[in-house]
Amino acid sequence: MNNPIPLSQENLSQLPDAMARPEYDRSQIKTGIVHIGVGGFHRSHEAYYTDALMNSGDFSQWGICGVGLREADRKIASVLQQQDYLYTLIVRHPGGKIENRVIGSLVDFMMGIDDPQAVIDRMANPDTKIVSLTITEGGYNVDPDSGEFDTSNPDAQHDLKNPDQPKLAFGYLAAALRKRRDNGIPAFTVQSCDNIQHNGNLTRKMVLEFARHQDPELAQWIEREVCFPNAMVDRITPVTTAADMEYLEQEMGLQDQWPVTCEPFCQWVIEDDFCDGRPPWENVGAQFVPDVTPYEKMKIRLLNAGHSVLGILGSVYGHATIDECVSDDLFATYLRQFMDIEATPVLDAVEGIDLDAYKDTLLERFGNPNIKDKLSRICLESSSKLPVFLIPTITENLQRGGSIQYAALVIATWCWYSDQGVDQYNKELEIIDGNHAELHQAAAETRDDPLSFLRLTSVFGDLAKNERFAKVYTEMIDKIYENPDVSLQMRKIVKDRQ
Repeated sequence: MNNPIPLSQENLSQLPDAMARPEYDRSQIKTGIVHIGVGGFHRSHEAYYTDALMNSGDFSQWGICGVGLREADRKIASVLQQQDYLYTLIVRHPGGKIENRVIGSLVDFMMGIDDPQAVIDRMANPDTKIVSLTITEGGYNVDPDSGEFDTSNPDAQHDLKNPDQPKLAFGYLAAALRKRRDNGIPAFTVQSCDNIQHNGNLTRKMVLEFARHQDPELAQWIEREVCFPNAMVDRITPVTTAADMEYLEQEMGLQDQWPVTCEPFCQWVIEDDFCDGRPPWENVGAQFVPDVTPYEKMKIRLLNAGHSVLGILGSVYGHATIDECVSDDLFATYLRQFMDIEATPVLDAVEGIDLDAYKDTLLERFGNPNIKDKLSRICLESSSKLPVFLIPTITENLQRGGSIQYAALVIATWCWYSDQGVDQYNKELEIIDGNHAELHQAAAETRDDPLSFLRLTSVFGDLAKNERFAKVYTEMIDKIYENPDVSLQMRKIVKDRQ
């Protein structure tokens, strides 16, 4: 289409009738939520729920101000500012149906590295009721050996010494909470939206440990006054591509510099533990529960672990996307057997959830041909993901005498992936992991010491010391290094179970 319309508040009325848009007066919105880490997932999830809520009635007090703490956030800040903080959510259904909605719940964006005090002041403003986070697993600054707050991090050391010029999220949270305390303003809720088990508990632990090092009296106040609800979040949201922008230009006549593509499925289960009010997100599909534990364990051990199973095996095999894996009968069968034989037996009962139906839904979602979720994204920061998603399932099955073959093959394949950096056809893999150098070094020593990779205790704990796992893993390592076509081992495991 010639001359697509740039996305802006002024141009909303010119969009096609089929394109949903905010039905509320955005000029009347106040910032009730400050969100650190505005990526694709936040925009397909929390911002989506908040937009839906605002469309349902007068909830103008719950606008979102995004915050970027890194130089890498400058691009999204610039794009959103140019578009009046609007963006398009492209929802792609498995059957080919596409829904397009302009989301209007984001109303501002601030760069912390440009003006830390302005961000602190926004968080400390009485209108701000919630500070939420999507900072990824690596953003929580956990010492991998001790599980405590990593004070050796140079940015953490800076923040401890410079409370008014923070760099990390925890420095900002402490500074803003200190200002609220000193001004007699109730504490805001700190709400993690990251894909981490007990994400609220982890956030609380890291905030308190940081504050104890910096200001013990503030830590005591935070411990008494601040709520950190746990939540389970779920919506597959691949990285935005040029094709997404071209689609909007060609089909909708809209120029959006950074839309978001996602699947139709969306889930948010939240513990109802807020200290200064909250939006009634339950009005638009979120679920508030007393304890999120069984829901998040189910999701992490099935969906997230399933993603990693397909991501690592599929990458080395030569597949490029999740849907490509699921369209391969061997991979689909292997994943379903992993979920049934290794993951499900170590799950707790989940009230109101039919696990077989949930697993059927996962395979349907993963197989959505219109969500081209790249395996390179799935494998991103695997050293942070697998200790949470997959290794606990291995550990519990070792304790109960359960099957470990499916997961062991994934770990052995990950060793090859980290060592060689190529698939079975010698095509280079895109590997993004903060611990890649350490992983590569350990994996490269595998020919001399088959358990070298497993000896990374920061990732695998004591798995190398478990005789049963070490034996199965070593057998798989031998076969993969002899022939990296992982489908050979996958077929054998599947056949042995049939």
